Amino acid sequence: MTAKQAPENSDFSSLSRTKFRGLSRPIQPMPEFVKDALVERGLMDAYRSRPPYQQNDYIGWINRAKRIDTKQKRLDQMLYELERGDLYMKMDYTPKKPRNDESLESDQA
Repeated sequence: MTAKQAPENSDFSSLSRTKFRGLSRPIQPMPEFVKDALVERGLMDAYRSRPPYQQNDYIGWINRAKRIDTKQKRLDQMLYELERGDLYMKMDYTPKKPRNDESLESDQA
């Protein structure tokens, strides 16, 4: 497995693997507790709409925490920023508007 490949047991579809292909850092597997929190709060779409590097950075940042309370604090920050929609790692973030060809693809899916 190269650094850019998703682990076999991860939650990546072939479409997601293509989306993450250009990342220079290893692709981080999403822990179940993060997935559960995103689903419970209705934020999975907000998470998936972020650029691949942001998705990967959030998960890597949470995974690198050694203490459970630190993981929870980082998860809470990610959830808050996704709810707001205009923050990324405590920095201002302006989502890109989809290009015409991207919006057509999502309409056809």
